[in-house]
This record gives sequence, structure tokens and C-alpha cells, in this order.
Amino acid sequence: MEIYDLKSMVRGWFVGNFEPSVLKTNAVEVGVKKYQKGDFEEKHHHKIATEITVVISGSVKMNNKIYSKDDIIVIHPGESTDFEALEDSICAVVKLPGANNDKYLGEC
Repeated sequence: MEIYDLKSMVRGWFVGNFEPSVLKTNAVEVGVKKYQKGDFEEKHHHKIATEITVVISGSVKMNNKIYSKDDIIVIHPGESTDFEALEDSICAVVKLPGANNDKYLGEC
């Protein structure tokens, strides 16, 4: 058994092709993202990866729609979204496959 600390991972990402990582792989990326109220990410899209976000706590806004605890949002390749934390929030995020350099700013 191995034990890791999420705080030692970069921006909450703990599985994927980056350092440090609990499991280094290109197959998938997994992270637990902690946001403070007002945190914002510009509109972006992926050409290869599907991104799945689960709101664990708090509420967030993506593409002017509000999501809260237990909501699961699936963003397919070629779909654009922005992100805003409406309150302190925690999200689990899965990107499949773990495609490096697959984040493009703006609309698709």
C-alpha cells in the first residue's frame, strides 16, 4: 500500500502524465480540484479528450448554467466551456484520454 497527500500534487491532479503523480499514464487524468469563490477559467475546449466534472461540494457555473453538489457534467471533444466557482467548491475531474497539450482557449 502506498499513501500520498493530495496537497503535494500540482493543482489537484494525481493521475496522469505529469509529476508528481500517483499513477503516471497517458490513458486518463484524474484530479480533485479545490476552488475559491470567484475562481474563473476562460472558455476552452479539447480536441481529443472528454472531460467529466463531478461537483462534490459548492456550486459552479459553466456556459451560464449553474451546477451544484452531485451534478455530473460531461464535456465532449469539440465542446467549449468556461468555468466560475460561485462559492468555495470542490470538483472531481476526469479527462479521458489523458491527452497532453489538448487545451485550447476559445470556441472550437
